[in-house]
Amino acid sequence: MAFNIEPFVWFLIVFTGILVVRWIIIGTMKRWSKGSDSRTRVFYMGKAIVNWLTIYGTLIYILFYFRSAVWMLSPLFTIGSEPVSVFLILIAVLIILLTSRISSLVRRYIFPGVYKRYELDQGVQFTFDKAFHYIIMVLAVVVSLSTVGFELSALTVFAGVVGVGIGFGMQNIASNFISGIILLFERPIKVGDRVIVNDIIGDVQRINMRATVIKTLDNEHIIVPNSYFLEEHVINRSYSDKVMRLVMPVGVAYGSDVELVRQLLLQVAEDEAAVSPTVQSKPEPFVYFKEFGDSSLNFELFVWISDPTHVIRLRSALNFRIDAIFRENQVEIPFPQRDLHVRSVDASITEQWNKS
Repeated sequence: MAFNIEPFVWFLIVFTGILVVRWIIIGTMKRWSKGSDSRTRVFYMGKAIVNWLTIYGTLIYILFYFRSAVWMLSPLFTIGSEPVSVFLILIAVLIILLTSRISSLVRRYIFPGVYKRYELDQGVQFTFDKAFHYIIMVLAVVVSLSTVGFELSALTVFAGVVGVGIGFGMQNIASNFISGIILLFERPIKVGDRVIVNDIIGDVQRINMRATVIKTLDNEHIIVPNSYFLEEHVINRSYSDKVMRLVMPVGVAYGSDVELVRQLLLQVAEDEAAVSPTVQSKPEPFVYFKEFGDSSLNFELFVWISDPTHVIRLRSALNFRIDAIFRENQVEIPFPQRDLHVRSVDASITEQWNKS
């Protein structure tokens, strides 16, 4: 039997035409977008859409082009009374991939403009992105299951089986999954918050469905299970109000003029506020005479700051200022000292010791 090459020739012609159309569209959009930032953003969005349509459009064309092929329509297995073929499986996969791509495009190119218009913070943006993606993907899975003939009523049996599995071997996974949903909507922590976990300071970068990623001040990443934030004690420096009190302990030598010390510390806070907008003038800085220590008179300077992410920088700057102003005014910062008293020894005892 002679091999019929004509269908493949027509397929190659159509495929080549698709590539040519893609090249013309992208080239036209690129020339149109030059000289404008807003048009450039539209170009990248349009380019992504065109590339996606080219790839998936070609796959869909292949599916329908070979739809009469025996291998494409032959049933592989049955679900209930519905036969499932390669064609139906590919359609279901394309639905899920299409939905995922649409979700990505909406979250990347449409939502940012909405967030900017309504001035939503980073945590709210992250919550909306995740919620939108999960909802649209669940719908895609439901539609794809219906496409291959899966009866949705059977999900009740499936849910029962999954429930038994969760009860015996997936408690931690299920707990972290549910905790992740609670974190996204109740928002005890959110993306961008500065938190302290086990005495480690870091910023929340991502809240995934199982774990939360925290970036420390040393540029290290900590993966914390979501359930931890609902079960353990966590300090959130950014929760509701970012303004926090910075405490600067300092000790001076006994005999120092404590009133002068108070004035100098307040001057330090005032000088730093003049160059750093993070330091707040209200509430006013306060000097706390804490105690009479073993080797020093201990004070604490209370300064209010508006952004907890600047704690380390401001603490260092204030310490530099305190050291400089104390040197200028001859205020001594002591170090721990111990006096050693040597008791005189009786001469007779010394003589007996030497003879021995």
